[in-house]
Amino acid sequence: MIQTYKRNPKLHKHYHTILIGSGMGCLSAAAILAKEGFRVLVLEQHYTAGGFTHVFKRKGYEWDVGIHYIGDMQRPKSAMKKLFDYVTDGNLKWADMGDVYDRIIIGDRSYDLVKGLENFKKQLIDYFPEEKEAILQYIDLVFAANKTAGKYYMNKALPPFLSKLLYGWMTKPFFKYADQTTDEVIRKLTKNEELIKVLCGQYGDYGLPPKESSFFMHSTVVKHYFGGGSFPVGGSSQIVKTIDPVIEAAGGSIMINAEVDKVLIENNKAIGVKMNDGKKIRSTYVISGAGLLTTYEKLLPSEIVQKHALRSQLKKVNPSVSHACLYIGLEGSPEDLQLPKTNFWIYPDKLNHDQCVHNYLEDIEQDFPVVYVSFPAAKDPDWSNRYPGKSTIDIITLLPYEVFSDWEDSKWMKRGEPYEQLKEKISQRLLEKLYDQLPQVKGKIKHYELSSPLTTKHFMNYSKGEIYGLDHSPKRFRQKFLVPRTPIKNFYLTGQDIVTAGVGGALFSGLLTVSAMTGKNFMKKIVGS
Repeated sequence: MIQTYKRNPKLHKHYHTILIGSGMGCLSAAAILAKEGFRVLVLEQHYTAGGFTHVFKRKGYEWDVGIHYIGDMQRPKSAMKKLFDYVTDGNLKWADMGDVYDRIIIGDRSYDLVKGLENFKKQLIDYFPEEKEAILQYIDLVFAANKTAGKYYMNKALPPFLSKLLYGWMTKPFFKYADQTTDEVIRKLTKNEELIKVLCGQYGDYGLPPKESSFFMHSTVVKHYFGGGSFPVGGSSQIVKTIDPVIEAAGGSIMINAEVDKVLIENNKAIGVKMNDGKKIRSTYVISGAGLLTTYEKLLPSEIVQKHALRSQLKKVNPSVSHACLYIGLEGSPEDLQLPKTNFWIYPDKLNHDQCVHNYLEDIEQDFPVVYVSFPAAKDPDWSNRYPGKSTIDIITLLPYEVFSDWEDSKWMKRGEPYEQLKEKISQRLLEKLYDQLPQVKGKIKHYELSSPLTTKHFMNYSKGEIYGLDHSPKRFRQKFLVPRTPIKNFYLTGQDIVTAGVGGALFSGLLTVSAMTGKNFMKKIVGS
């Protein structure tokens, strides 16, 4: 049975656009269309809306599953701030995380990444005075790479003829950076292994270590946080809560427990969707935010997939890394427990990032190659109003999907004792990493639970429990089919697969998709450039 995000459900016979999935890409696209006066329907298969922006509650606590910090929110004129304000009617508020947004911890040494470009430069040079020239050159390259992105992404929204005609001119500067790995670029500047490890200390934000990741992807994340990190006031559930009224104002809805079986296609044209219960809902356009693999493998009729040779596309891309997240609930307020707002990135003392990942993938008993610790209760100024005397912590690490493949056909929350024992073993290892940094929280933990790649697969419908859709290798950015438009008329894609990883990438993917659909330059309209 379909339930709605609204209290008084009213399904219409026809919608301008049906959007599959309620992640940031679909929410962004839906809000932009709604503000153009179009009635849209967002369909979410699970009991809560928001994709990686949703929260879950257990044992008197609340956890944000995907949003840990966002950059560029403290600059009123930033493109991301303007777009978030547009799709939420300015009702989503952001809390500044303070001067230090990330702390890179290598063995017993730590390095703070500080807010403000000049502060960032000065702090890094203070850590590595002999590498001043390399650091300055590195920052110049980060900005240079980011400047090439506009035309590359704009090309994705153009009509096919124009896109093909202008592709070389619009993308050549971009590929100068995107074709190189992060490691290749940085090693031309310095041979200092510690500095390289620090500069790449945020690689968990896009999931690939330096020798595998595109330098463009790396530079996007690094620049994104130069202005510091921010967190949604009231938690990440406020994103869907502030977008929902925008969609409703145009007569649209966000529906939960609404699983799509297939996209309805007639004469190579999308005309709506068929739900799992057999109900058909009609629309002029259909947008899938479910990810490329899920869309082609599950949502499109097999004859359509075969007709357009869409499976051949899937062979040219790889899913991003899968992960585990330990959700922790504690007794005591963030102030009582002295929890920081700063994120911790914890790395092994020896070896570079790529070697650590390689060793771990060979044997997960080896050191975790990266452990990320986030303190959402400390970041959210409204937290203690909702949960007085309590706190939460999230700990994330890489975890190969294959480790859990024996249970992939089992049901969520009913996977059996061996599965729970494996999760408990991993949980204890992660807790030890936490206690190393914050010994005062030992004995204060009242609840914890680990999400595995199978949990991500269950809730996000990603085939291998991947966190960032497709991986962000140089090869990925060369794939011309990663665009909003598909060979099927009136059927479009959105989400991080057509832009880049994370909430910011997905947010802009919505804008890109709607621009391709309507032929309107929403970047100019909303951002003003």
